[in-house]
Amino acid sequence: MSARIIVSAFAVGLMVSLSLMSAEPNKLTPEEEQAGWKLLFDGKTTKGWRGLGRKEFPEGWDVVDGCIHHKPEGGGGDITFDGTYEDFEFSVEWKVAPKANSGIKYRVPETPGKQSAFGPEYQLLDDGGAKPKNATAAIYDVFPANDKKKLKPVGEFNTTRIVAKGNHVEHWLNGEKVLEYEFGSDAWKSAVANSKFKKSTTFASPKKGQICFQDHGGEVWYRNIKIRDLKRK
Repeated sequence: MSARIIVSAFAVGLMVSLSLMSAEPNKLTPEEEQAGWKLLFDGKTTKGWRGLGRKEFPEGWDVVDGCIHHKPEGGGGDITFDGTYEDFEFSVEWKVAPKANSGIKYRVPETPGKQSAFGPEYQLLDDGGAKPKNATAAIYDVFPANDKKKLKPVGEFNTTRIVAKGNHVEHWLNGEKVLEYEFGSDAWKSAVANSKFKKSTTFASPKKGQICFQDHGGEVWYRNIKIRDLKRK
């Protein structure tokens, strides 16, 4: 290998490293802006966020180290941001404390005064000995994630992506598609019939609604929260 090629390869590697080092959390890249992504959290304030069913931001949550953070003592109820979505691509980085439990609920209805969402949930968990249908990246108690799932150790950030387009929904974790389903399909109906939602006539029925972070009592951190409205494409 010539010296020129070696120098060139080193320069490319250095440029990539510098790019990664200069990347800031809670910022959109020019490419993301051009693709229609919207940043939902500025890393400093709770602007645009509130408790589900309420106008104010609850005390059980705060902003710590560039993250929306659910406090270890719990409380506060689920939180959401302004705006409802039907077809969307949602992305977030998150981590949990040991034994903590949370989730991202989507396409859920909002009722004034009701502080918890009812609907499909992308489970977030310190998996431990959790059953597959109740573990991270599952649609809680309905479908488990597949064997492509690679969950990082507790205390490290994972990246979640949820894509919803019509009846088709995908769950992604750390760059891998780990679950996809069709709402209303025979497989969906069978799975729901074998879940804790079997007696509900409204579970996951709204096609447009809020996206929420769940208060399940444990400590959890969220950052780099962004969304792309696919309805406008």
